[in-house]
Amino acid sequence: MKFLKSVVQEMKKVSWPTKQQLRKFTFIVFETTILFALIFWIFDTAIKGGFNLILK
Repeated sequence: MKFLKSVVQEMKKVSWPTKQQLRKFTFIVFETTILFALIFWIFDTAIKGGFNLILK
């Protein structure tokens, strides 16, 4: 029971983002995910092409 009381106390201290901040942060996460996926795809394609040239 003491654990649950301390959880409730800590949750009262949390500062939750506004809807506008939440949308902004979500958009940033999506942008970053797409950017990294694109970078990994480019590197993967380049490495695959390099290996194909070496092995042929």
